[in-house]
This record gives sequence, C-alpha cells and structure tokens, in this order.
Amino acid sequence: MSGDSLIAGSFVAADYVVFALMLVVSAAVGVYYAWSDRGQKSSGDFLMGGRSLTALPVSLSLTASFMSAITVLSNPAEVYRYGASIGFYALSYVITMVVTSEVFLPVFYRLAITSTYEYLELRFNRATRLLGTGLFIVQTILYTGIVIYAPALALNQVTGMDLWGAVISTGVVCTFYCSMGGLKAVVWTDVFQVGVMLAGFLSVIIRSVVIQGGISPIILDSQQGGRLNLWDFDTNPLRRHTFWTITIGGTFVWVSIYGINQSQVQRYISCKSIKHARLSLYINLIGLCAILLSSVFAGMCLYSVYKNCDPWTAKRVSAPDQLMPYLVMDILGDFPGLPGLFVAAAYSGSLSTVSSSINALAAVTVEDLIKPYTKMSEKHLSWTSKGLSLLYGVLCIGMAGLASLMGGILQAAISIFGVTGGPLLGMFALGIFCPFANSKGALSGLLSGLAVSLWVCIGAQIYPPTPEMSRPLPLTTQGCNFTTTNNFNWTSTPLSAEPSLFTTSPTQISGGKDPLADNWYSMSYLYFSPIGTIIAISVGLIVSLCTGGLKLRAESRLTLMKEDTTLYYLFKFFQEKVMRRTGKLDLTEDREKKFGNTNRAFCDVELDLTKRSIPT
Repeated sequence: MSGDSLIAGSFVAADYVVFALMLVVSAAVGVYYAWSDRGQKSSGDFLMGGRSLTALPVSLSLTASFMSAITVLSNPAEVYRYGASIGFYALSYVITMVVTSEVFLPVFYRLAITSTYEYLELRFNRATRLLGTGLFIVQTILYTGIVIYAPALALNQVTGMDLWGAVISTGVVCTFYCSMGGLKAVVWTDVFQVGVMLAGFLSVIIRSVVIQGGISPIILDSQQGGRLNLWDFDTNPLRRHTFWTITIGGTFVWVSIYGINQSQVQRYISCKSIKHARLSLYINLIGLCAILLSSVFAGMCLYSVYKNCDPWTAKRVSAPDQLMPYLVMDILGDFPGLPGLFVAAAYSGSLSTVSSSINALAAVTVEDLIKPYTKMSEKHLSWTSKGLSLLYGVLCIGMAGLASLMGGILQAAISIFGVTGGPLLGMFALGIFCPFANSKGALSGLLSGLAVSLWVCIGAQIYPPTPEMSRPLPLTTQGCNFTTTNNFNWTSTPLSAEPSLFTTSPTQISGGKDPLADNWYSMSYLYFSPIGTIIAISVGLIVSLCTGGLKLRAESRLTLMKEDTTLYYLFKFFQEKVMRRTGKLDLTEDREKKFGNTNRAFCDVELDLTKRSIPT
C-alpha cells in the first residue's frame, strides 16, 4: 500500500451507523439496569452491584477497564516503531494476577470495604486515607482526559470524524449509563465493549493477512525489519523497552492497577464469593493476553503493509498514534461499515475505561469524603452517588480539552500511573506485609516516594532519553510513489509539531547540562513505578522503626495471614500426601486409620506381651 494522499473525510453512512449502534447499545444497558434495579435503596447496590456479581462478567469488565483506546491505537504503533517486545507484558500480567489474588484480594474481600482507601484508615489513620483518595482522584481524572481526547484526535485527523462531536457524544453516553445503572451497567457494557474491541482488531488483521498473502509473509517482514526483537535481555535500566523493563516495571505498574486501584478492586470485591473474585482475575488474564496479542500482531500487520513506505515520515499522518486509523481507512475503506467497526473498537476502549473511572470516583467520594462527615440516609446516598457520577462525567469531558496539552498516549498514561500508583502501592504493601508499620511511616513513605517519582518523571520530560536508549527501528519511504524531497529515516528528520510522547526529540538536550541527565533522568519510564514503591516501603519501614513501630501490632485481619494464600493450602495438601506415604511404615499412624486416634499416654504396643516374648 502506498497511500497517495492523506485519507480523510472518507467515513460513509454505514460507518456512522456502526459507531452509533455501539453507543446506542451501551446506553441501552444503562437504561435496562436503571429500570431493573429501580427498587435499590442503598448506595452499596448502586456502587457495588449489591455484591452479587459472578466471575465471567466481572473478568471481562476487568479486562476492558484498562484495555482502552491506548491499546487499540498505541500498541500497534509501538510495535511498528520499536518492535514486538511489548508482548512480554503477558508475563507481567501473569505475575500481577497471582500477586493480586494472593495478597490484596483476600484482605480487601475479608474487610467488605467499598473504597480501597477505607483500608488505609483502618490500618493507619484518616490522614493516609484522605491523601490516598486525593491522589486517586487526581490520577484518574488526568488519565481519563487522555483516554477520551487522544483517540478522538487521532481518528479525527485520519477519518475526518468531528473531534468534539466524538468526544462529547462518547462522554455523554458514558456518563448517562454510569449515572443510570451504576456498577452493573458498567460491568455489562464492558462485556459488550470487549467484544467490539476484539472484532475491530480482527477486521484489520484478517484484511491485512488477505492483502499480504498469509500470516507467514507478515511474520517474515517483521523479522527482516527487526520487529521480532523479543530476546533483548539487556539489564541496562536506561533502555526504554527490554525483557527486564517490561516484566519488572510492567509488573509494578499493573499490580498498582489491579492490586489497589479503586476501578479494579471495586469490581472483584463486588463478586458474590471470594472464589468468584479469584476466578474473575484469572479469566481476565485470558482476555488481557488475547487483546495484547491482537494488538501486537496488528502492529506487525501495520509494518508489513507499510515496510517500504512509512506514512509518518512521508507526512501522510502527523503522529504515530494515527497510524492504525490510517491503515484502517487505507485497507478497509472499500468495505462500508468496517472502518466504523474499528472506530467503535477504539471508542469502546475509551468508554469502558471512562465508565470504570466515573464509577470508582463516585464510590471513593461517597465512602471517603461524604459518609464519614455526614449522616445521610441510604436513599439520599444513593441519589448522591448518581449525582456524583454525572458530575465526574462532565469533569472528565472537560479534562479531555486539557489533555490536548499532554501529548501522545501510551507513555503519558503509564507515566501517570507510575508516578502516583507506585508510592500508593508501597503504602498498601507496608500495611499488609509489615505489622509494625505505623501511620508516621506510611505518610512519610508515600510523600517521599511521590517526590522522587515526580522528580524522575519531570527530569525525563526535560532531558528525554537518547535514541541509543529508546532504539527506534528504521523506517523508509523508498517504495512510495509520491514525490518527497529525499529518502530519509525518521531519526534524521524534523518531525511534525504534533505533540506526542512517542516522538523522540530530534534535538536532544545535552546531558552535560545536568550530571543526572545521562543516567537518572534517562531511566526507562516503566521504572517510575518500582522507584516510587521501593522508596515508599524503605522510608516507611525506617520511620516506623524510629517512631516506636515495634511496640505496635496491627490487627491480624488488616494484614496478610497465611490462611489467605493458596500456597498455604497447597502446602497442607502435599504435607498430608507425604504423611500418608510415609505412614505405611508408622505403626501408630496405621492404627489411627484403622482403630481411631491413639492415646499417647496409653501405648497399646507396650502391653502386647505376646510380641514381647517372641525370641529374636
């Protein structure tokens, strides 16, 4: 595909119908749950679905919540430019689900809390709870702004779809079904939206495979173009993406999302039993890996189609985030409705994330900022929850306007979660693992972790890492059939003014201006979260020990108990198996099975005179 000109404004009626249908179905789910649950009397029913949800819908909702338009648009562009190494996120997902189900889930489920930050007050004090809530609200509103605006911008510039029309229509529909139907509506629309996201990816992948003549040519092109750079085990923390940065850094980021982020915790603790909650996490793992692999293969298709004529360096698109929509309009433009399906997939990702965020924001505001300070009836709290969903929906649409100043998608989003999520994860880990950690340690750990994470993140924006560390792969315009001034590689050409954190600045700021620039600030953005977590735990432990923490002992229900873990039951199971096998040689063990328990004070073997009298 050469792409003679920028394809814009080529959406046809069928595409708009498909996109509108996705919005209508999402809104209809909200209406259905508003009607079926019209008798609900409490905010708990609205915010937690009456704690009666089952594993399958919750698992798909967990998948949809953070598999947003960022995944649909940015992951393929990431593979196109940097290679398929982000496939290692699958490994970090596995570790994340194990840690979440073994460490965080048992504690939160046992306490039957609505807001995750309620735990902080139970374990430490009210100040930690309010600080945690405040950080979550800021983090979520910022992230939601990116999630709404970024796909709207990318799709507007390539498909000609009206930018603010798309932002406001998706924002309004999302706010509508969150305010009407509560958590049940959010969960079931997420289930529908996961299906739409996979369908969107598959439409692009299948058409690309047909055009390129099979899967093998796509894999071969990716291999020859250096895109299958999976086995990069360089331990250098300054490298942007390696096996270690993705698995270690990615695990910290995802544990801070699944382990303690209100949007995710609120879902699995709304399950009707802890078994359903655990099962939802592991089924969700299958969904996460399916969408990740689809996005990675879509990126390989993108490279295979444009290996000889890169639309970005040829100025066909103004930012890498627009590459996938460009491909869609290029190869699916002749199939009315399919471009609309892909756009619906991107917006389904946005809707699922934003609805989760609105619902979680309403929950923490009611539980942490309203309930402790007022004496409202459950009916009034239920109406307040609906009003807050509406308010946060409007606020998130407003944030989409500010998000235009924040640049590209993937790295910005992960940076936000790394900077705030890492220190928060450290504070929760202190509470769950360290019975002697006190409120002074928790607060000082959180604040110092936050300060260091912010320092590194801001430094990285001022002194971006060099191309040697981010290692973008070569792209060419040699095969293009339109006239360009010269054949150039993307690293040597001034790029469009379109702000994108994907873009490596063509004029790197010299590291000599700041001795930290070449090392500390150039660290992979995936390490922002581990740095925040480790600093928070280390400072928290030291301060707790220095302020009399050893004299304190937290209630056992607020810390991880051995009975909470699957490992404990596995150990008991194997112990019983081993005892049974060795018990064949143990006469007392054998008699216990046949005759009941042996009284240790009365040993029947000693009184068996016949056995004693047999000569040896």
